[in-house]
Amino acid sequence: MSDATVRRVAPGLAVLAGGAVLARALSELIGVHELLVAIGLGVILANTLGVPERLEQGLNTHSIWLAAGIVLLGASLTLEAILETGAPVLLVLLATVVVTLTTVELLARNVAGISDRFGSLLAAGASICGVSAVVAVGTSVRASESQIAYAAGIVLLMDAVTLVVYPLVGSYLELPDIVFGVWAGVSMLSTGPVVAVGFAYSEAAGQWATITKLARNVLIGAVVLGYASYYARSDSNGSVTIRTLWETFPKFVVGFLVVVGLASLGAFSSTQQALISSVVDWLFLLAFVGLGTAIRTADLRRLGPGPVLVVMTALVVASVFSLAVALAVL
Repeated sequence: MSDATVRRVAPGLAVLAGGAVLARALSELIGVHELLVAIGLGVILANTLGVPERLEQGLNTHSIWLAAGIVLLGASLTLEAILETGAPVLLVLLATVVVTLTTVELLARNVAGISDRFGSLLAAGASICGVSAVVAVGTSVRASESQIAYAAGIVLLMDAVTLVVYPLVGSYLELPDIVFGVWAGVSMLSTGPVVAVGFAYSEAAGQWATITKLARNVLIGAVVLGYASYYARSDSNGSVTIRTLWETFPKFVVGFLVVVGLASLGAFSSTQQALISSVVDWLFLLAFVGLGTAIRTADLRRLGPGPVLVVMTALVVASVFSLAVALAVL
C-alpha cells in the first residue's frame, strides 16, 4: 500500500477504530450489545455531523473488516461439533430455518411490500446467522449498502430483545436444559447472544445452544448460493452460468469454509481460537461503525416500520414453532 493510499485511508480508519473502542466501553456501561452500539454510533455520525469526503475512503474499508471477520468466524466451527448435534436436533434446526426463511419472504413480498432483495437480506439474517448472513447474502445479490446496514440493524435490535425475553420465558416455563439450549440455538438470530443466553441459563444449556447455533451457521453457504443463483437468473432473464454464479458469490465465504475445514482438522489450539474470537469481535466492531454511516434516517423513514415488524413476526413464529417441536422430539 502506497504512502498516498495510507494517507487517504488513515483518517477514516481512525474514526472506525475510535468508534469501536467507544462502542465497547459504552456497551459495558449501558448494557446494550456492542455491535448495536457500534452501528448506532455510525448512524449518529452520518446523520448529525455528516461524513466529510476525507473520511470516506477509510470508512468504506468496513467491507474488508466484515469479510475478514466472517472468514475467521469459521475457526469456531468443526464438522465434529455439527455431527454431535444428532438427528433430532438437526431436524428441529432445519425445520425452523425453513419456517423462518419462508415466513420472512412471504411477509416481505406479499404483506409489507418490501423489495425482493431487501426481503431476502432480512430472511437470511433471521433464519441463519444474523449479521453474517445479511452481509454474505447482501454481497451475493448486490444489495445496496444502506439495505445491508438497515437489515443488520434490525437483526441487532432483535438480538437485544431476545437477550431479555428468552431467559424469562425459559425460566417461566421451566424448560429442560437441552430444550432451552436447542430452542435458543435454532431460533435466536446471532451467535453471541445465543451463547450468552445459553450459558446464563445453565452450563448444559450453553453447550447445546452453542453447538446447535454453530451447526446452523454452516448453512450460510447453501443460502448464499441459493440466493445468488436466484438473483443471477432473474437479472439475466433465466440464464445462469457457473461464471455468473462465481462472479456474484462472495469469495470470503470460500475462506470461511476453508477455515472451518482447518478447525475440523485441529489446526487451532484453544488459545488460538480464543485469540481469533477476540479478533473477530474487533473486526465486526470496526465494520459496524462503518456500516452505520451508510444508514440515513431519511431512508429509514421512507421504508417505515414494515421491515422491523416482518422480522419480529417471523421471530415469534419461529420461536413458538421451534419450542413446540423441541418439546416434542427431545
